Order: sequence, then structure tokens, then C-alpha cells
Amino acid sequence: MAKPAPAPAAGAREDEDAPALRRRLRRLVAAATAGAASESVFDEAAAALAALRDAEVGVGRKGVGGGEEADAAAVPALFLCPISSGIMRDPVVIESGQTYDRRSIQEWFSAGNQICPQTQQVLSHTILIPNHLVRTMISQWCTENGLTLPEIENQEEDHVTNSEEKTFDEIFIKITSSSSSGGRKQAIKDLRLVTKRNSEFRAVLGQRPDSIAQMIMARSTPGLQNDPQVLEDMVTIILNFSIHDSNKKIIGDDSEAIQFLIWALKSGDMGSRSNSAAAIFTLSALDSNKEKIGKLGAMDPLIDLLEHGSIIAKKDAASAIFSLCLLHENRSIAARSGIVDVAMRAIDDQSLVEESLAILALLSRNQEMVEIITEFNGTASMLRSIRESECKRSKENAMVVLFAICTYNRTKLKEVEADESINGSLTFLAQTGTQRARRKASGILEKMKRTMHNRHCSC
Repeated sequence: MAKPAPAPAAGAREDEDAPALRRRLRRLVAAATAGAASESVFDEAAAALAALRDAEVGVGRKGVGGGEEADAAAVPALFLCPISSGIMRDPVVIESGQTYDRRSIQEWFSAGNQICPQTQQVLSHTILIPNHLVRTMISQWCTENGLTLPEIENQEEDHVTNSEEKTFDEIFIKITSSSSSGGRKQAIKDLRLVTKRNSEFRAVLGQRPDSIAQMIMARSTPGLQNDPQVLEDMVTIILNFSIHDSNKKIIGDDSEAIQFLIWALKSGDMGSRSNSAAAIFTLSALDSNKEKIGKLGAMDPLIDLLEHGSIIAKKDAASAIFSLCLLHENRSIAARSGIVDVAMRAIDDQSLVEESLAILALLSRNQEMVEIITEFNGTASMLRSIRESECKRSKENAMVVLFAICTYNRTKLKEVEADESINGSLTFLAQTGTQRARRKASGILEKMKRTMHNRHCSC
């Protein structure tokens, strides 16, 4: 006799689709946060959340696209939204620095919450900044695992109010026409502030596409040209505008903008250089901008910043370099600019291990790059990272580089074999690592097994 289907969890309704579940969950969260909720409200909210995860995320049943099989346990934790536990389709960063899927964190904020769900930090604003690096990494992982990552829904509407246009024009006229340098400086500072605080205001650049070039030209006036604060403010204005997706092409097509950012990378103080790197990273979300930025010479100053910058500046530089190197042509530029040397030393110094390993793993798709990594004692460095790193993603990236080294240089298998006989790192990783790390570790172990077999046969 067939067993009856299990009953839905308390409070769950079988005929509800994902939108209906989200609406009901919002109502329940609002009731809970209002302080007038009974125990049954919390039970119903938990059931609704579980049902929503099944309907929308499909953990253990469906892939990102909703119709493909996926092993949820193999998904890197970095790619999962802390709220929904699903793969992030549109990862965004909030003020606390934490990354969430856009839809989940918007619902959290819509329910009246003004704190970060993970850190419990009270937030001064709820601006969402697209995390293009994580989105790119998720896209790569999905491609490697046969999954389809849906296109990001257009969340931004380029609707600019008359009030916003008027505010922009009032500030900008002071930047370009004020009779005093003090008035121009204050107007530049005001524009930096409003583009930071008001995400909708950034869309005004679409109505005034020549504004960036005009602002940069205004810097040549007496009293502004050699002021480091003016330079940092202007760089940050470009960074703030670049966060708005529709502005990326506008800024990339501007004849002055990218060259100005690269000049600031070379000549500015640490604040200007860091924000310039962050702007380049944001703009490089477009392949057309990646190509322009690479050709105009951004790689040298970015790598110098990666080596000599503050910790924040180093992270901004690493993100920009990684994003630029997603374009094949920029990888050879990075290699000629010394990225392997700098990244290897960062790993050895334990100063920027996670970011450096991500860059090297990306470069290791090319044999020439792998040979350079090998020359810098890459085998020993990757083995040490696999043994000592506490980050699964870093172990995976080190494993990717090591696999490439052993593929292109079979003599390095002996070095790996000697380390494995003492530490057993690859065997352990083949059982406990991420899906990609397990696959690469098993591949090297199989190469070692065949080599030992051939060695015994020849005897």
C-alpha cells in the first residue's frame, strides 16, 4: 500500500507560489517586529520561510535556473545568501560590508529592519552596491558545473526627478563657474556627498553625460590643480556614479574619465589611489571597459598598489586586477607587469592570501603563466596554502594552480608526491574540499598513481 504524501508544515499552504509566500512572510515578519506576535506567528513564519526556500531555491533539488539538478552541499558557502541559503543571483553589498542576494535583503529592509542580519550592525542607510566580483565567480562556478545563472533583473530605473536635475545643475555650475577656488572645492565636496547618499541621484549622469569630462577640466583651474583633497573628491564622485549600472558605459566612453582614474592611481595619495582602483573595478564589469582600461595602462599602477598600498587599497587593487584579467588579453599585460611576483610574495607574507590565490588561479589557465608561477617556487607555495589556509576557497584556488603546474610540468609531481607522503594534504582535500578542489586533488593523486605504476613496471 502506497504511503500518503507527507503533510505540509504547520502554516504552509500547498497552493501558494513563491510570490504569495514572500508576501505572507513579509506580513508575518512585520507582525513579529511590531512586538504583538504570538508563538503561532513565529511557527507560521518559519514554515513559510522553509516553503519559500523549497519553491524558490530548491536546495538539493534544483539548480540556479530552477530546472537543473545541483548538489547543494557542493556549492561554495561564499555563493550562498545568508538569508535565503540559496545561490545568489544578484549579490549586493550593504553598508556593513556583508553580501546578500538583492531580493532577500530588500525584503529584509522592507520589513522595517535597519540592521545587518549577520553582524547586527545598525545601518545608517540601506544603499545596495552590486558585488560584481562575487557575481562573476558564481557565474564561473555555474558554468563549470553545468548550471545556468539567470540574467540579473533590471533593478534600476533611470528616472530622474526635476528636483534631482535642479540640484545637480546648481552644484555643477559652481564647480565649473564659481569665481573662487573655495566655492569650487565646496561644490565638488557637495557632489561627492550627494552621489554617496542618494543612489537614485546617480542616474542624473545619463541626462548629463559630458559632466565627468567637464569636472575633470575644472580641476586645472588655479587653487584646485594641486589640492589632494580635490583629487580624492573627484575620483570618489566617479566611483559613486559608476555604481549605477547604466553609468558604466557612459563613463567608459568618456574621453577623459578612465585616463584620469589611471593618473590618480599613479599620482594621488592613498585615498585617491584606493578609490580609483575601486572605480576601475566597478567599471570593469563591462568587457568593453576591461579592454579600454587594460590598453590605457592601468595594470602597472594597480599592481604597484597591490604591493605597496594600505590593506583597503590592496583589496581594491586585487579586485580590479582579478576583474580585468577575466578578459584574456589583460592576463598577458598583468604577467608583463609582474603580477605573479607580487601575488606570490603576498602569499608568502600572508598579507593578501585569498585575493592573490584567486588571481593566480585565473592566470593558471595559460601555460605561459603557469611556467612563471613555477619559477617563483609555486609548487611549494601552493602546497603550503593547501595545508595551512583555513579558507575553503583559498584551498580550492591553490589546488587549481597546483593541478596546472603538475599538468604542464610533470617533474613537479615528485615534489608533490614527497609532500603528500608526509602530510597527506591532497588525500584529505579530495575527501573534504569543495567540489572543484576534490576534482583537482583526485586528478593529481591519479597522476601520481600512474607515475608510480609506470616506475614499478620499468623496474
